[in-house]
Amino acid sequence: MSTMNISLPDSLKAFVDEQVSQRGYGTSSEYVRELIRRDQDRLQLRNLLLAGASSAPTAPAKDAYFDSLRERVRGGIKIQPKA
Repeated sequence: MSTMNISLPDSLKAFVDEQVSQRGYGTSSEYVRELIRRDQDRLQLRNLLLAGASSAPTAPAKDAYFDSLRERVRGGIKIQPKA
């Protein structure tokens, strides 16, 4: 694992220390790693949304499609939507 040192103003250092204490992180490094992971996830989601927005339109989804999704979420049997 690589090491990175950062400099923070006192107010940000106090905020990080407070978050570590209140949210159950073992160290400030754990807290910063979590922030970086969340930012990576956010960027990945943004890229997926942009890719979807720029993709060619498809046929509108029918009610049966959403019914099958609800069943899957509820743990029911997977129902294949009819075209």
